[in-house]
Amino acid sequence: MSLAEAGRKRIEWAGRSMPVINIITERFKKEKPLKGIRIAACLHITTETANLALALKAGGADAVFCASNPLSTRMMWPRPWWNNGIPTNAIKGEDAETYYKHIMAALDHKPQVTTDDGADLVSTMHTKRKN
Repeated sequence: MSLAEAGRKRIEWAGRSMPVINIITERFKKEKPLKGIRIAACLHITTETANLALALKAGGADAVFCASNPLSTRMMWPRPWWNNGIPTNAIKGEDAETYYKHIMAALDHKPQVTTDDGADLVSTMHTKRKN
């Protein structure tokens, strides 16, 4: 948790270069178009993705995240997500067993919508979690 403040600052720094996501976030705060929708996202855990997570939350989504690439995860980035109530399962350099444990945790969320940049979440959903 000691890295949370540095992570928050980096997320804000990245957000300054993302004007479209900022506009969407402000609109979502007012309209809540994703209220009650469960989302599981398997993406690179970066400062940019953190801004997406915050936008989804602002829109009312019940979102969880896991890493699509353990090597791109920066350990300070998930901490502010947790502080904002956005469950994030990611460890830089996690082994395959932990990686798929995190994917299964995202699927335990029973998502109505998925986003997945490597297809591991979706393929696991269709092969291991047919329900």
